[in-house]
Amino acid sequence: MQKYAFARRGLRIAAALALTGTLLLTAACGKDKSAENAKPTAPAGPADTIALYRSNCISCHGGGLEGMMGPATDLRSVGSRLTEAQIAAQIANGGERMPALKDRLTAQEIDKLASWLAGLH
Repeated sequence: MQKYAFARRGLRIAAALALTGTLLLTAACGKDKSAENAKPTAPAGPADTIALYRSNCISCHGGGLEGMMGPATDLRSVGSRLTEAQIAAQIANGGERMPALKDRLTAQEIDKLASWLAGLH
């Protein structure tokens, strides 16, 4: 009779451990990863300027201005490195690997982008 009591006790312990493990795994699987998987977004700005950025700049500079092609393409604090006029000239005339956009964008659109980017510090 005692041998059955030990067997039942062992079975209860095993069941409790299995239940605990299942609960821990379930809790871990349900972890919200939306913040981890969220794509970076560009800082707030005028809707038309953000639209210009998305249609002309995002492929190289990234959704959050983080730069997709090396440190030179990181625009997150470009306003602390370049003046608005320098940024406008870079957009218009291009650079080492950056294409000139003066044939695709109007002077007003270039100025809007430059003004917005110059405010990023």
